[in-house]
Amino acid sequence: MITKLKKTALAAAVLAGAMVATAQAETLNVTIVAGHPPVFRWVKHASQTFIPAVNAALEGTGTSIEWSEQYGGSLAKVGDELEAVEEGLAEIGLVSSLFDPAKLAPQNVTYFTPFVHSDPTFTADLMDRLQAEDATMRAAWEANGLEYLGGAIGIDDYLLMTTFPVTAISDLDGRKIGAPGPAVNWLKGTGAVGVSGNLTTYYNEIKTGVYDGVIVFASAALPGKLHEVAPYITKVGFGAQYAGGLAANKDWFDGLDPQVQEALRAAATLDREAYHADLDASVVKFLGIMQQQGATVTEVDQAFRDQWAGGMDNVAKTWAEQLDSQGIAGTEVLKTYMDTMRAAGATPVRNWDQE
Repeated sequence: MITKLKKTALAAAVLAGAMVATAQAETLNVTIVAGHPPVFRWVKHASQTFIPAVNAALEGTGTSIEWSEQYGGSLAKVGDELEAVEEGLAEIGLVSSLFDPAKLAPQNVTYFTPFVHSDPTFTADLMDRLQAEDATMRAAWEANGLEYLGGAIGIDDYLLMTTFPVTAISDLDGRKIGAPGPAVNWLKGTGAVGVSGNLTTYYNEIKTGVYDGVIVFASAALPGKLHEVAPYITKVGFGAQYAGGLAANKDWFDGLDPQVQEALRAAATLDREAYHADLDASVVKFLGIMQQQGATVTEVDQAFRDQWAGGMDNVAKTWAEQLDSQGIAGTEVLKTYMDTMRAAGATPVRNWDQE
């Protein structure tokens, strides 16, 4: 039989236990930012894959997250995600290294080496691994106050979409072609006028005649409705690319409990896997839909591809040497990337590191 005294003691113990549990429970307020809107696949998966995976991993740990999702320029425009995370305006960002070529220079190695490999899943897996293993890659993130989580954004084989048919490289002479970041360099030697741009502005710039075409990829071209204004799609074979990934404010990340850190990293891996499975299933389908809606799709032969690549300056070597002069191991990064690609069976049109 429980005495009144024992009942009182038991109630006090239960109350104390509840107070401890309450004290131990923690809700983190986390803002995640992306300059692109959720119509684009990598942003969609941040919302539909990354966040739910983090939440699931934290179930039963006493820690939960209240998410604020800021996409489509609501907090940071395309290319400003790094600064938003670095300055603490957001804790996590889909950081587009493509649009931060100065601050994340080593991460842009794929964009200085076109015509190498067409598989975005392989390219993304490799680049995620390099972010963890390569000291030069890691240093670039840390120099900007970021902790790379993973979730590499692989981009499917880039296309040329134009308002006019392309049957020879000479057709590009004098034409204004929009391209993302370092991809403007791919136009050197073609006679085209390369203009730096991004997906959020391409449609209107083509429609209003600012551009005569763009270098873009199928999985974004259809959601962006680019085939409506640039119906001539030429498969040049520029190759798959790495455009960035998920990164956290380093000071914030370093202050987290290890189990929360692990949940973020594990979720980033799941995000990469889900994104690329989705991507692989969509590229051929999207090209087909654009054709059904009036676009003309053609693929160049190897001679055309060789001519295009051969007419370019060796932008990869120039880029690597510029980094070397700044104390960044650009030549080493270039060699590591190209060696890994060749070892995996890639046959580059040009061996950029060996010239």
